[in-house]
Amino acid sequence: MLEAIGRVVAFLREKQILHKLGVAFSIAVIAIACYVLVHMLRGIDVDEVVEAIKQTEPSAVALAALFVCAGYFTLTFYDLFAVRAIGRPDIPYRINALAAFTSYSIGHNVGASVFTGGAVRYRIYSAWGLDGIDVAKICFLAGLTFWLGNAAVLGLGIAYHPEAASAVDQLPPWLNRTLAIAIIVGLISYVIRVWIKPRSVGRGSWTVVLPGGPLTLLQIAIGIVDLGFCALAMYVLVPDDPNLGFVVVAVIFVSATLLGFASHSPGGLGVFDAAMLVGLWQMDKEELLAGMLLFRVLYYLVPFVVSVAVLAIREIILGARLKRVRRLAEALDPKPVRQDPSPG
Repeated sequence: MLEAIGRVVAFLREKQILHKLGVAFSIAVIAIACYVLVHMLRGIDVDEVVEAIKQTEPSAVALAALFVCAGYFTLTFYDLFAVRAIGRPDIPYRINALAAFTSYSIGHNVGASVFTGGAVRYRIYSAWGLDGIDVAKICFLAGLTFWLGNAAVLGLGIAYHPEAASAVDQLPPWLNRTLAIAIIVGLISYVIRVWIKPRSVGRGSWTVVLPGGPLTLLQIAIGIVDLGFCALAMYVLVPDDPNLGFVVVAVIFVSATLLGFASHSPGGLGVFDAAMLVGLWQMDKEELLAGMLLFRVLYYLVPFVVSVAVLAIREIILGARLKRVRRLAEALDPKPVRQDPSPG
């Protein structure tokens, strides 16, 4: 059975069918989201949205900002884990933190985070002797941590409260709960497989050894904590009335985040917003939009500006160091001065 599935996947890759299906899916998600968003935003009073932003308690904004900072701090462990998993424990945590923070904050805003985030990581890690293949492995392992965490949060959250997911995907609660249980079973099966026997993916120099059982549990824990902090930031900013509870908001938030990620649009723009508006339909639209705008400022805009500034300063410092090295090299090994031949 597994061999048959492998042959099917290989055929699809050879014909680039998977790539075409992925592009078609992204376009379909964006198109549906745009239609829903236009429908949901009809009759929205912009002045009321602005007023709702002004009426937001500063303490709520500060608490949301604290949760966002905690979420980005957790993101640094994605790279810390991945770099050590490929056998480079000599790279210090500060470099892992820099690569994770800048790659994710820039990738979130620019879109196609696999490529944009990978380019940022390569620029940072190449200074430590890592090549493109090493960086690709880091991106893969960091992405694996992200998806394992998402699977755990969605599986447990939807199994506990399937109605929350039904508000987004419009499927019956019993079907959502069945799918959630299937996700949990699949996650447990994966952990058992890598716990019993070492597994790897890829070929040749592209081979990545999957983390074993205990490390996989650590990956899941990192992903859950990261998503938990992000969901808490959103929960603080959405309207208090009606109080749907943290689990409901978290399930809808993670579902909306994954749809935005699948669309490859910058920051999930349009897709994330449409899913949130549909999922939290009970809330006042103007107040909900105000909370979502504040979340975007805190989670997307501010980290993006900080990342660009940090990378720019880093490039200036590296450039200055390179100039000093060149000057020192020229001083230690001056080139012989070429003299014109004397006449006659």
